[in-house]
Amino acid sequence: MAARMQQGGPGRPTGTRFAQFKLVLLGESAVGKSSLVLRFVKDQFDDYRESTIGAAFLTQTIALDASTTVKFEIWDTAGQERYKSLAPMYYRNANCAVVVYDITQASSLDKAKAWVKELQRQANENIIIALAGNKLDLVTSDPSKRAIPTAEAEQYAREANLLFFETSAKTAENVRELFTAIAQKLPLDQASGPRGLGARGVRQGVDLRPETSASQGAMGGCNC
Repeated sequence: MAARMQQGGPGRPTGTRFAQFKLVLLGESAVGKSSLVLRFVKDQFDDYRESTIGAAFLTQTIALDASTTVKFEIWDTAGQERYKSLAPMYYRNANCAVVVYDITQASSLDKAKAWVKELQRQANENIIIALAGNKLDLVTSDPSKRAIPTAEAEQYAREANLLFFETSAKTAENVRELFTAIAQKLPLDQASGPRGLGARGVRQGVDLRPETSASQGAMGGCNC
């Protein structure tokens, strides 16, 4: 994807840097991908969310410092197996990815590892990957619910050269920190360009439901 780095521009003081990157979320269904994005983008949480259909698209910016702003173009993908074949169209040319698992479901980490392996094999060779163990709030209130020890996931992340955070979309714990850490790792001189934008500059998600279409902000995913 073409690089874009803007110096100054309308509404920006001269000398400021603005970098734009494509980010994709992957992981098993119901691990809380959409809830993480909703917390990051709108600082909201909904206990009851319908599963994402295909994918949804949102954007959010992070000010790394007084002169540097990073904009994420975020693709939140569906976790259901029947949508797995669509994933490459979203992670293709992605600059970064968040692979999410549920710390209360042991099988979800295995699924996350499979996604990481696929990204490392088929995605952009320089892609920044973060591993997020979500639903930290559940084990904070009841430690017996934890199925995946922090040390186990952390060791895997270290061996696979991944960023690692345990997060809670419900309480917002480590959500902002997760995306900020990704932004800090990205090469600001290789920002993604505006290819594929619609007539109004917004990419639309893919919605496979009959006679409907996904729009910016159309999200889903269970809890958390």
